[in-house]
Amino acid sequence: MIKWSRFVGFLLIVVLFFALAVPTYKGIWNGITLGLDLQGGFDVLYEVEPGPKGEEVTSEGVIATIKAIERRIDAEGVSEPNIQKEGENRIRVQLAGVFDQDEAKKKLVQTAVLRFLAPDGTELATGSDLKSNAKYVSDQNTGAPQVAVEFKNPDLFKDITSKYVGQVVAIELDGNIITAPVINEVIYSGSAVINGQKDVKEATELANLLNAGSLPFPLKEISSFTVAPSLGEEALHMTLVAGGIAFLLIFAFMVLVYRLPGLIASIALIMYAYLLFAVVNFLGITLTLPGLAALVLGIGMAVDVNIIATERMKDEFRNGKSTLSAVIMGQKRSMPTIIDANITSIIAGILMYWFGTGQIKSFAVAHIISVLATFITAVLISRLLMQLLVRSNLIKNPWWYGAPKKKGGAAK
Repeated sequence: MIKWSRFVGFLLIVVLFFALAVPTYKGIWNGITLGLDLQGGFDVLYEVEPGPKGEEVTSEGVIATIKAIERRIDAEGVSEPNIQKEGENRIRVQLAGVFDQDEAKKKLVQTAVLRFLAPDGTELATGSDLKSNAKYVSDQNTGAPQVAVEFKNPDLFKDITSKYVGQVVAIELDGNIITAPVINEVIYSGSAVINGQKDVKEATELANLLNAGSLPFPLKEISSFTVAPSLGEEALHMTLVAGGIAFLLIFAFMVLVYRLPGLIASIALIMYAYLLFAVVNFLGITLTLPGLAALVLGIGMAVDVNIIATERMKDEFRNGKSTLSAVIMGQKRSMPTIIDANITSIIAGILMYWFGTGQIKSFAVAHIISVLATFITAVLISRLLMQLLVRSNLIKNPWWYGAPKKKGGAAK
């Protein structure tokens, strides 16, 4: 007797998935942040040098420098920068979608040490005495660009202005005096303006630098290279083409060799791909070429899980089991092997992430996500769809479920 409720459940799961996936997959893909090797950009390696007074470079100093670089990049609105410590005193910066290398490097390496100097050159205050709220303003009379700053301790600026009324207090940036105003009166508010910028862009950049803070240590460029947008697009296109061809070949192979289980495995494979990119989008993971390669390789792993289960089902058919028993027992007996394989794959991914750097970590993250997606789609969803179909009694012939034929031609 055909159990239509089981078959309707099977169709409902498949139809609902495609009803969700078809209108949303483009938005999910477009929302994924692509790495340097897929959209172009530039990569630069810096060496952290001792401070101007001979300060020794420490691990804490390198980390503080990385944080200062991160704040500068955030101020520029660059999406998903990759900044990593390499070795003891090197920092690698990768900026995807940024192609004006000279301009970007200028902002990264500028130490941005701001000092307020007395007429005799004595240091009165530094950029660290300012709040992180510097902003561009224009002079009310001339319209000239300025940078408005505010002291953390207003009394400090009050003391400076009261002591040097009628005298010049120079403002120095990285050893260069950018303005030297005469103090006309005591300022109690702790607010000041820095002028001397030639345009709005320069004033805005100075404000961003002051807000990000000065670099604890100077940086020396070791190497750099640029990836053109066309090369990134070509790499992405070729990888997606390879993945698409792999999908089609696997789909055809699974259906021809394993029939209904192969068809269900192919549906689960489509679900795997959708879930994979949805997770990457949701977690905000930057997708690199090695990461994309790991996801494509994950297609093979997802298929392996279904093949293992189907081969176990065929063994049960050979032992004379009914269709329902063969499907249930085949899935049950394949589970320990599948779980062991997934656990070892996750362990390998964790080790790659723990000990690897850069692109190896990117590959490891994508690999771990693909294994988890495989378990959800190829194990849980495939099993559910297969059991709903076989329990519906709509298709009873064991041959459709992968059973080998007897010599006489009928399936066992």
